[in-house]
Amino acid sequence: MDFKGSDTIPGPRTEDHLPHSAETAVKIVIVGGFGVGKTTMVGSVSEIRPLTTEETMTQAGIGVDDNYGSESKTATTVAMDFGRISITDKLVLYLFGTPGQERFWFLWNGLFEGALGAVVLVDTRRLEVSFDVMGRLEECGVPFVVAVNTFPDAPRYPVEELRTALDLTPEIPIMECDVRRRASSRDVLMTLTRFLHSLAMSRALI
Repeated sequence: MDFKGSDTIPGPRTEDHLPHSAETAVKIVIVGGFGVGKTTMVGSVSEIRPLTTEETMTQAGIGVDDNYGSESKTATTVAMDFGRISITDKLVLYLFGTPGQERFWFLWNGLFEGALGAVVLVDTRRLEVSFDVMGRLEECGVPFVVAVNTFPDAPRYPVEELRTALDLTPEIPIMECDVRRRASSRDVLMTLTRFLHSLAMSRALI
């Protein structure tokens, strides 16, 4: 899912430097399997022109990359996507989208380093891919929320059924989203920031 059909931010995108009012900058990673919408999410929500490392897919990926549900996809991220969004005047999120193909997962450890939290994007046609993704985050100690990208041809399930299928503990937020829409992607990031705040508060009480 590329972001050519995504919402665009009215007017020109801001310059790359931080707003003068910003006091806190936080690194967030957007993770998930191949073709779940990571590049689209970064592109739809970033207030600066997103940096992408997409390359044209070739015959070499046939039989190597699992492109089920993304057969029309012609380009793929090979290193990372990067964007930025100001949640408030004082809080800025730096967004790093990870490559989805398993052969590029060796890059994840570097991208996870210093990350305060993560968004796991899920495609209901390929739920099994999400287990490895969430396992890697848990190994690295990165808290995450789960966002189910609502592809038009993907089956829809009640959120609590998906929670059970993904074996998520009750405190981990899970929600549906349309990553092509800026408001929807921003809602996911807002949910993540609230979740991270609640974790920080609970740890402070221990």
